[in-house]
Amino acid sequence: MRDVVLFIAMSLDGYIADKNGGVGWLSGQGDADEPMDSYGTFIKDVDTVVMGWNTYHQVVTELSPGQWVYEGLKTYVITHRNLTSEEGIVFTVQDPCELIKNLRKEDGRRIWICGGADLIRQLEGANLIDEYQLSVIPVILGSGIRLFSPASEEKNLKLLRSREYGGIAELVYRKR
Repeated sequence: MRDVVLFIAMSLDGYIADKNGGVGWLSGQGDADEPMDSYGTFIKDVDTVVMGWNTYHQVVTELSPGQWVYEGLKTYVITHRNLTSEEGIVFTVQDPCELIKNLRKEDGRRIWICGGADLIRQLEGANLIDEYQLSVIPVILGSGIRLFSPASEEKNLKLLRSREYGGIAELVYRKR
């Protein structure tokens, strides 16, 4: 069965976007002596990406307009909009938990949960996330979009590894 991995950055106080939905604060301290390419390492073991509409929209309009950064990865975008799927991108109204359960049964590598918060909360609530790869950015936003909802149930995790670069703490946990 394929692993489902949440790979995401968050502020020290647990936000994945600021109060305006922006992510300009993601760069950390910007003074890494030895930059770490955790994304490059991570993405080698992934062949499927699942994201919500807001995350998709932010990727194509703000973070990398004019260039699809997930080329070669099967991408599922959870949306209530009636959109035509494109090559490599499936727009779906399917229940996210059912989608993940079905994808886990298929042959392939790891499944990356890219965001957003609503999708993550649904999958976390259904206990469908196997691994949490969190990059903690040294900033306190005070408000915005929280990664985990205050109503999230307690989950015991096992720390697999941690490292620091450029002021960013990278934490990898596995569900017990």
